[in-house]
Amino acid sequence: MTGGPGSPAAARPAHPGAVPVVGPSLWNLANLLTMLRLALVPVFAALLLADGGHNPKWRAVAWAAFAIAMITDLFDGEIARRKGLVTDFGKIADPIADKAIMGAALIGLSALGDLPWWITVVILARELGITLLRFWVIRYSVIPASRGGKIKTLTQGIAVGMYVLPLTGWLATARAVLLGLAVLLTVGTGADYVRQAVRLRREGQARERAQR
Repeated sequence: MTGGPGSPAAARPAHPGAVPVVGPSLWNLANLLTMLRLALVPVFAALLLADGGHNPKWRAVAWAAFAIAMITDLFDGEIARRKGLVTDFGKIADPIADKAIMGAALIGLSALGDLPWWITVVILARELGITLLRFWVIRYSVIPASRGGKIKTLTQGIAVGMYVLPLTGWLATARAVLLGLAVLLTVGTGADYVRQAVRLRREGQARERAQR
């Protein structure tokens, strides 16, 4: 018999010319954009609250930092998927970075009196709730990101960004309307995620019972 533990055949690799498959590097472009967004969170918070939080010049600089963070959010996931750069770090860090920059903006604006606290609570509670729902069903399936969820994120980003800027007149009215729309999308898509989570969990449990 050949191919035993001590035979020459066992010592040779099955495919002499094969190259080991190596996953994408941690230090790829997508992850670097995510790291940049994480690094911008304390920078943005400091700029937003600088000089009492109501200096137009500091608020404009804070808006620039927030805009850069939102732009990286648009591109890092897409780059990771298109170029095969998806990593475990990116899967964890990307949503954390998203929630951190938005949370910093909402809490900072509410602390400054520019945004009602109830709006901040509703948005952050929804984000935390959806994260917990994903863990609730992860054993059975993954809740995919919906088109409505993506529109919600974009609307939130634009509306909150406008609140960072010291706007007046019709622009201040426009941002209030846009924020109202963002809150409606936040609640509506949150309810849809709950519906999906319950359905996926029930289907997963039914499959498990059928396999017994």
